[in-house]
Amino acid sequence: MNGLWSDPQLLGLCLWVVLAFVLAMIPSRDNHWRRAYVLIAIGVPLLVWVTWTGGIWYGVLGLVAGGSFLRWPLFYFWRWIRRKAAR
Repeated sequence: MNGLWSDPQLLGLCLWVVLAFVLAMIPSRDNHWRRAYVLIAIGVPLLVWVTWTGGIWYGVLGLVAGGSFLRWPLFYFWRWIRRKAAR
């Protein structure tokens, strides 16, 4: 049987996406920043594992999925990098 369930990389990415949706639905006092840190802490090793075992296209898929959920941390990180480079 081929498909999602026989491919642990895609299953891991799907579980991360479900976790991100669930964490986004729960109300937060800090605009979900703590949850974003948890998703990053889980997502970076997951992305490395997916890329290492599944190949570059699975890694790109994981990077796009992570970037779509964590767009504000990426935006603020990019702004911080630009500010540091301007000095």
